Amino acid sequence: MFKLALSALFSLLLVFIPAQAAKAQQADSSTVKKSATKKSTAKKVVVAKSRVVVRHRAAKAQGRTSKRTVVVRGKRKVVIQSVRVAAPSVQTMGDLAGLNLTRDPLDLKSSVALVLDQSNSEVLFEKNANVALPIASITKLMTGLVVVQARQDMTEMLKVTDDDIDREKFTRSRLKIGSELSRSDMLHIALMSSENRAASALGRNYPGGLPAFVAAMNAKARLLGMNDTHYVDSSGLSKFNVASARDLAKLVMASHNEPLLRQYSTDQKTIVETNGVPMRYGNTNRLVNNPDWDIGLQKTGFINEAGRCLVMQAKIEGRAVIMVFLDSKGTQSRSADAGRMRKWLEALKPTGMSVPGG
Repeated sequence: MFKLALSALFSLLLVFIPAQAAKAQQADSSTVKKSATKKSTAKKVVVAKSRVVVRHRAAKAQGRTSKRTVVVRGKRKVVIQSVRVAAPSVQTMGDLAGLNLTRDPLDLKSSVALVLDQSNSEVLFEKNANVALPIASITKLMTGLVVVQARQDMTEMLKVTDDDIDREKFTRSRLKIGSELSRSDMLHIALMSSENRAASALGRNYPGGLPAFVAAMNAKARLLGMNDTHYVDSSGLSKFNVASARDLAKLVMASHNEPLLRQYSTDQKTIVETNGVPMRYGNTNRLVNNPDWDIGLQKTGFINEAGRCLVMQAKIEGRAVIMVFLDSKGTQSRSADAGRMRKWLEALKPTGMSVPGG
């Protein structure tokens, strides 16, 4: 009997000891993990603090810190904080020429402005209208004019290549290398959405290539009497594409005679298909979506050297006018200037009124 009891006790010990050992091992493992987690957290805190210190020292070295006194539990404490400094504004070519100092009765945000009566070319408003400045994507209006007047096949498929990559401003494009679109679609999104690679492809696929196309653009400018104008590319990314407001008014008048340019530049949106993939494009000019405006042709433009630019043909109080705004400051300022000009024109007497500025 005693042997049986001893044997049972020994069996219980064999079961109990491994279980206890397993629990002890788990406890040790848990302790190690907690210790590792604490060390990792402490390390992260130290790294985070060191990064804050480095940023703070850099900010302090550049004079971008501020001190303020706070009360914590009845004790005064000095807190040093980093201060965000706004990036300096980029000066346009108009700013460098001092055109931004010119004042006008409408307080326009554009350094250059011109409004003509389309029927007789009467100047209704002008401000620095004879100064040649970078015109950015307003260039694409001349690109379109050369394409349509060359009577090229609008159904021909054009391919986007490495030559169409913007190495001037490094802008992005939704048209990938290898994308294929008809010449018509390329022209459509170049005018409506200011697609740079489309404008480049249009120039490359001209007889003689891009150099011949740019030469044709400059020849057309001379033919139109645009004597202050010069082009070096078909997209307007170069600051060396320049023109005066008076020259651009002549370009708008000539372009307005082409129905395709009127349609493509004023469409609100379109869908083009490239390599089987449909893509939706919209107009860069929000005024074409406004039912209060009757716009017959338009083009926007922007690069840092040019500021915000806008040219339009529109009807106001039954009168067809040409509007040109160059070197405008602020993303919506050119549209706001157009609105100010419209209200001013609506208030004009039927005999008209010329207000030169600068």
